[in-house]
Amino acid sequence: MKRKKKEKEREREMGSVSLEALEGLILETILSKADAKSAASVACVSKKLNSAASDDSLWRRFCSADLDVHSPLGPDETPCPSFKVTYRVWIDSFGMYPLPLVKRVKKLWGAIRTWMAVNFPEANATLRKGASEAELKEAEEHLGVKLPTATKVLFRFCDGQDTVAHTINEHRRLALLGIIGGYEFYDHLVNVHLLPLSHVIRETRDVGRQMGFPIRRNNIVVAASYYSEKWFFLNCANGQLHVGTGRWLSDGEMMPCVPKALMRSSPNVSHDLPQDELLLWLEEHCRRLQSGMIQTRKLRKSRCISLFPETPPACSVAVTNGVQVRASAVFVPELSDSSGGGEKYYYTYSIRLSLLPEGCMLDGMYYSSCQLYSRHWVIRAKDVVVSDVHGEAVIGKFPLLSPNGEEFIYESCTPLPEAPGSVEGSFTFVPGRLGKPEARQFDVKVAPFVLEAPEYIF
Repeated sequence: MKRKKKEKEREREMGSVSLEALEGLILETILSKADAKSAASVACVSKKLNSAASDDSLWRRFCSADLDVHSPLGPDETPCPSFKVTYRVWIDSFGMYPLPLVKRVKKLWGAIRTWMAVNFPEANATLRKGASEAELKEAEEHLGVKLPTATKVLFRFCDGQDTVAHTINEHRRLALLGIIGGYEFYDHLVNVHLLPLSHVIRETRDVGRQMGFPIRRNNIVVAASYYSEKWFFLNCANGQLHVGTGRWLSDGEMMPCVPKALMRSSPNVSHDLPQDELLLWLEEHCRRLQSGMIQTRKLRKSRCISLFPETPPACSVAVTNGVQVRASAVFVPELSDSSGGGEKYYYTYSIRLSLLPEGCMLDGMYYSSCQLYSRHWVIRAKDVVVSDVHGEAVIGKFPLLSPNGEEFIYESCTPLPEAPGSVEGSFTFVPGRLGKPEARQFDVKVAPFVLEAPEYIF
């Protein structure tokens, strides 16, 4: 035993001597292959190795690779004197979590904030600083649950949105700034905000009182609409995310927002990391924002994020005689009945009408305007026609289109007994104006757009 112990000590001594004997590029190359923990261990061997392992370019690489940190700044944006100090500050703050998860969440919030800063600065200003470990612990005590690890990291980087209003004017200013967004049709307006921990506690309790009984054990409200009621619930026991349906208040019915099969097959999923569906949900939302699939639009004199898809294939596009029609739909879970009632699936759809810059072209002639007269809709559920509608105007309006004018946008809704379904049809237009037609009427095609049970529900 003593001989083996002496041999191991001799090997360690020889190893340290041989490593210290290395110079220049060879030593740099060896250290470049090490990770942060190994480099920190090497730095304890001798002054020479400490100097080599403390090189800031080495720690710049560790900060980038392990944390997606590219400037010597701490988690609260406080400047650090070096990348080595930066790494230590980050580890002191987030070392209790798996670093790949920390890096993933940091990249997500960085992408969301960057998009918001450019495209929706009003909403970007509502994003709160990250919560502390003490605040997370306090929230868990109030809620009576243990938050999933990924959810805690999400809140550590951003404690939801600061959008609770204290006056009527402030309510009008803040109510449409939800970073998840929404839609409007008739008197139904939805705009979903990501809640801070304090409001997660409050909304979870309030919804339970509104129902007349406590929310199912382990479920907490993480996102909600301040207009028409719509709640998203995170199950802290299994990490699943659900949304309340039209039967939520009567019997607590919910729908999954991230299908399990999709969660297992997602390219972002590492089965070695703790995660939950709230993280996957936000990552998908971020992808839709970055790709331009969903965008901001004017609504009630304010801007908001619209969940109506803006790009093919989710958005259909057709041009007839210079009139362009863009159409897309959004699943409306809060009005749906997944138990199989007559309105099992409920959808809202958006129609955008515009006239191309060259104007309206009919029978070889160009006209500077055209006006809608009537519509024809055919709605199908699994290839079965469930509605065939002919009627004048749209929502009581006869929009007049002109070149380079703003799109005329209107939203409506339809229930379906089964999914998938589809909508197609046509609009009848008159060149010039209805009161002074300049040529014969013509039909404008509405390319079919799909009504489907979505993979992700927002």
